[in-house]
Amino acid sequence: MPRPVTDPFVLHACELLSVLGECRAQRLFGGWGLSVDGMTVGIIAWDTLFLKTHAATEPMFVQAGGRPFEYTAQGRTTRLRYHTPPAEALESPALMAPWARLALEAALAARQRPAHRRRRADRAGR
Repeated sequence: MPRPVTDPFVLHACELLSVLGECRAQRLFGGWGLSVDGMTVGIIAWDTLFLKTHAATEPMFVQAGGRPFEYTAQGRTTRLRYHTPPAEALESPALMAPWARLALEAALAARQRPAHRRRRADRAGR
């Protein structure tokens, strides 16, 4: 049975993302994964909230000053499609709502992509 989340920042992030539905947090590589309806919409690393992005939503986060999630391992820097929301969005669920919806859009798009690839592979195999 997972232990209850007690980290104040993680609890705050889940409250902010609750505009999407029930937010669940679970440990993920020394940080936290945040999900709604079984879809990862955010991560917390280094006490920073990053929200899921994709090609269509990433420019909005960048224009608002969002930083990408990057990490370095074995001398190589890797960037994932997660960005910080604007600082003011961390103040309330209402201010976070548009950014949370963009993260959900990216999560939904990521969920649909594998099925699309499978259909293509099925057609190729016929």
